[in-house]
Order: sequence, then C-alpha cells, then structure tokens
Amino acid sequence: MVNFTVEDQDGNRQEIEAPDDMGFSLMEILKASDYPVLATCGGMALCATCHVEILEGKDELGEATDIELDQLENLPEYYPTSRLACQIRIGDILEGAVIKLRGEDQ
Repeated sequence: MVNFTVEDQDGNRQEIEAPDDMGFSLMEILKASDYPVLATCGGMALCATCHVEILEGKDELGEATDIELDQLENLPEYYPTSRLACQIRIGDILEGAVIKLRGEDQ
C-alpha cells in the first residue's frame, strides 16, 4: 500500500491509502475516493480534466510525457508542477506525496 495526501479545491487535506500492486492510475484512485475528477477521456491524456498539481514529491515522478505536456499547455493555467493524474501510476513513487486537485477549477 502507498500513502499520499490529496488537497481539494477548498484546501482540505486527506490522507489516501492505495494499493500499489493493481496497476491503478492516480486518476482512478481519486475517482474511487469520490473526488470530483471528470476524466472525460478515460485516462488517455486527451482532455486534461484530471489535472493535478504535485505540491510535494514531484521529483520522484519523473518528467511528463510530450502527450501529457501538450494537454497541460492547452489549459488556461498550469504550473511547473502540473501533471495529469491519468498518467501517474500508483506505486512507491507516490509515497508521502501531496497532490492538489486542479481539474475544472480554472
């Protein structure tokens, strides 16, 4: 299991524990945890409605792919620490991370 923190649009933080052996993406865990993540493209990095900002732990995640960056750059506002939750797999790299939901809050 991996533990990380999610901050919603109101600034409330909640610790999340997620299985790291089932191949889930961060987007799937956020949706399963009842966060308002649209994810209209179903995880294909085509819509950016699963936009998150990595507040802590970004160095462990590595660089965003070109496809991911293309979507992020089309957003009205994105940050150097922005990522698409659908492109982040649940694993040890997320241990202790702090993730802020962005999605449709622009």
